[in-house]
Amino acid sequence: MAQIVLKDVKKSYTKDVLVIHGVDVTIADGEFIVIVGPSGCGKSTLLRMIAGLEQITAGTISIAGGVVNDVEPKDRNIAMVFQNYALYPHMTVYENMSYGLRIRRMSKAEIDQRVQRAAKILELGQLLARKPRELSGGQRQRVAMGRAIVREPAAFLFDEPLSNLDAKLRVQMRLEIQKLHRDLRTTSIFVTHDQVEAMTLADRMIVMNLGVVEQIGRPIDVYDDPASLFVAGFIGSPAMNFLPGRRAGDEVDVGEGVRVPLPEELRGRAGEAVTVGVRPEHLVIAGGSGPTFSLKVDTVEALGADSMLHCALGANALVVRVDGHVTPEPGTSIAVSAMPDKTFFFDTASGKRL
Repeated sequence: MAQIVLKDVKKSYTKDVLVIHGVDVTIADGEFIVIVGPSGCGKSTLLRMIAGLEQITAGTISIAGGVVNDVEPKDRNIAMVFQNYALYPHMTVYENMSYGLRIRRMSKAEIDQRVQRAAKILELGQLLARKPRELSGGQRQRVAMGRAIVREPAAFLFDEPLSNLDAKLRVQMRLEIQKLHRDLRTTSIFVTHDQVEAMTLADRMIVMNLGVVEQIGRPIDVYDDPASLFVAGFIGSPAMNFLPGRRAGDEVDVGEGVRVPLPEELRGRAGEAVTVGVRPEHLVIAGGSGPTFSLKVDTVEALGADSMLHCALGANALVVRVDGHVTPEPGTSIAVSAMPDKTFFFDTASGKRL
């Protein structure tokens, strides 16, 4: 296992255009970090720089105390699990898992010991003689992880390994990856565009947008205390509701006669554009402590334990999460209030949290 440290790591493909804007993070020995963000945000590029598959433009990357900027990927003592499994189709599961060890000329006894141990961890013992074409997607992904485990690396790097699986298998594989990390405690970096995977797997997450790190923190802290409009909208399902408005005295006027009180520390500077954010579960149907306003129900998404009420406040769409037994008819109106201590305010121009 190893600590991984990134100091002001940058990447550009042309002279003046950065695709990674100065990443600083220390990943503790044995920590599970998830890099999350939309397609094109730079998360896979950052992972590939850690792996040595992409050259960095500036900064330093250290693994286990040593700077690896100029170290070849094979000498960084890391193992990578890819999105497409990358298994050799003509080899058996055993041969796929042992291939890297054979290249390193390890003894047959040591190779067999490592493969059998990994197969036991991943429940692949009955599949060692099969070829990849005889396996399901989930089994192939376990073989890819097994091939990484047998190397006993300082760190695992996962590049969207679950994106090719169906919804049920993704849930199962998330649980298996959690168990694997709990058993091995190997430093791990996991890249995904799926915020559910990030929330459920990470010790800490790195939220990226357009090559910039927007926020680093524990999943629950990022969810409860987003640093920007982007983070607030990206993390959480359904996404946070946003109401654009302007300061009006000690309140934000969001239109339709609705004014949201500002916390005392944010009052003043009249006229500035402010976006009010509140999560669907923090909009309470009648009886809340905040100001009450009326929403028109457009559609009801019944999910069993919960229902999502898709509503409108003028031109703004909002979602209200309620108990599954609360199912107002589309076209009717409901009175809601936002929990004051769960209401967020963002500078509309910069997107930063006030």
